[in-house]
Amino acid sequence: MTSELRRTLGVFDAVVIGLGAMVGAGIFVALGPAAEAAGSGTGLLVALGIAAVVAYCNAMASARLAARYPSSGGTYVYGRECLGSFWGYLAGWAFVVGKTASCAAMALTVGAYVWPGQAHAVAVAAVVALTAVNYGGVQKSALLTRVIVALVLAVLAAVVVVSFGAGATSPLAPGGELTAGGALQAAGLLFFAFAGYARIATLGEEVRDPARTIPRAVPIALGIALAVYALVAVSVLTVLGPAALADSPAPLTDAARAAGAGRLVPVVAVGAAVAALGSLLSLILGVSRTTLAMARDGYLPTALAAVHPRFQVPHRAELAVGAVVAVVAATADVRDAIGFSSFGVLVYYGIANASAWTLGPARRPLAALGLAGCGALAFALPLGSVLAGSGVVAAGVVAWAIGRGRDRTEP
Repeated sequence: MTSELRRTLGVFDAVVIGLGAMVGAGIFVALGPAAEAAGSGTGLLVALGIAAVVAYCNAMASARLAARYPSSGGTYVYGRECLGSFWGYLAGWAFVVGKTASCAAMALTVGAYVWPGQAHAVAVAAVVALTAVNYGGVQKSALLTRVIVALVLAVLAAVVVVSFGAGATSPLAPGGELTAGGALQAAGLLFFAFAGYARIATLGEEVRDPARTIPRAVPIALGIALAVYALVAVSVLTVLGPAALADSPAPLTDAARAAGAGRLVPVVAVGAAVAALGSLLSLILGVSRTTLAMARDGYLPTALAAVHPRFQVPHRAELAVGAVVAVVAATADVRDAIGFSSFGVLVYYGIANASAWTLGPARRPLAALGLAGCGALAFALPLGSVLAGSGVVAAGVVAWAIGRGRDRTEP
């Protein structure tokens, strides 16, 4: 068996995979908690802008690094090459653990919309099905992602149209008090809906001409996602208002209902389930590629580094990731799964920005802004998320120290 992946993805497929990771279930569920944290419509839009700025800094850091180091693993590879093996390992640890929890959260979101009474069973079935799709090759995954992105964008467009048509509330209507802490916490929650553009970089070993393709695809995908999110946020605010949006567990279905488009409600529910499937598909792709990279370097079992000779995918890593996610999805609660995932992904992108700092003076201002933004958003998250995320990072450091000590004592 070979350990190299085949380069088959062009700019369009790379953009679609990035969109599939971003325009997912996050926008269907993140607006309500973010509005509650922000305190007003103005605060929510300010938070969206903050999250977008941090995401842009992270995206450009990831794109430039991926062009220089076009192999699977994303920031795990960049941290290792630019900062040293410990920082690469820590980025990989934060990504694999955090995004495995995100996989479970997306699977449970599918279950909650498709069959609420059997959410865990549906979640496991979704994980098994998408792991099988990924096993068949990245081109099949890219094709399915095209279909999912098209459907989700159509549903979001329908919500925007009916909301603007019926909305009577100004999106800047006053709500609670706008504070810097509230805006930052809301931005941290909204960042969950942006965290996906680096999936393009994570798949760097499967992208054609990565030095040109990745720096083009990442900002295009991010720009499209930001435009979609801004339209959705403003339209939902116009029909619900900030107070009702803050209280809504399913803001897009509530917006359709409040706009008098009751027939659209089940369509939006299906769209949310499809969006979660798209996110889950992309997440399994990204986690399996980082697992592959860490296995190649011996931080995970080396058997996971194998690439299937026919399908050209890291099949053992994909099966292992699918199995772990299925177990978590069968036993965990979606709220428990999301908590430390947001913290972990901000740690991951913080290391990406620190790595980009080493690329030269021209890259440093944006890298510094991105690093500071990641730190601010991570520690502005709710206290439970910060504590859980810090515990995961600390566990990774302990595991590294134990592994290094064992290496020193072996003959």
